[in-house]
Amino acid sequence: MSEERFGEFVLVRRHGHVAELVMDRPKAMNAVSTEMARSLTAACTALAGDRDARVVVLTSSHERAFCVGADLKERNSFSDADLLRQRPVTRGAYTGVLELPMPTIAAVHGFALGGGFELALSCDLIVADRTAVVGLPEVSVGVIPGGGGTQLLPRRVGAARAAELIFSARRLEVAEAAELGLVDRLVDEGRDREEALDLAARIAGNSPVGLRAAKRALRLGHGLDLRAGLEVEDAAWRTVAFSGDRAEGVAAFNEKRKPEWPGE
Repeated sequence: MSEERFGEFVLVRRHGHVAELVMDRPKAMNAVSTEMARSLTAACTALAGDRDARVVVLTSSHERAFCVGADLKERNSFSDADLLRQRPVTRGAYTGVLELPMPTIAAVHGFALGGGFELALSCDLIVADRTAVVGLPEVSVGVIPGGGGTQLLPRRVGAARAAELIFSARRLEVAEAAELGLVDRLVDEGRDREEALDLAARIAGNSPVGLRAAKRALRLGHGLDLRAGLEVEDAAWRTVAFSGDRAEGVAAFNEKRKPEWPGE
């Protein structure tokens, strides 16, 4: 297993074809400061261009928190001009995770609040343990979810449910979160990282070309009418139909062996 650090607060660990993107600011429960946002963006830029990374798992080094959202202590010292300058920096971190081209899984334990929950929502799947507490409390401090929450949450749970959760600013224990579809897999306490990495390893056994194309079709087709969505799917199919991965996949199936994906 190799490691690469991006700034002081972000670490990327390699587990074969799985990349673990670790938020590592434990003294602040991974509150997203300007520096941490820059580091997340840099790590995501590197991962997006890495053809060897087939799945990314977003994790936390803090025992009791995934991420508590924006660093409000830092923001308390900001002028309006400071806040305006910070906006594209923090936005880059959330969109960096959201736009990763390979499947992504968030491993959540403890607090995942505000921007922390938005980072999880930016992933394709969320694995949470029984200590997880999630929510978007931004309106209780005079702002709105600005890391994608107003757009990502209704795509998971519907417009009315998202409105209730955002307007009330309430925190949800994980049992209710799982029941409402805010998390995808509920696991025993302390098992979120291990379960997410196991799931990622299973996914990573599949064609990297196929995985990226499938994610692209899922993301681009969402919200379109059926006919337009099927055109998106067809375009994605064409990118894999004549790929080396497709040829290898068919050959391996017929030869009853495990495929060795060329990844192109």
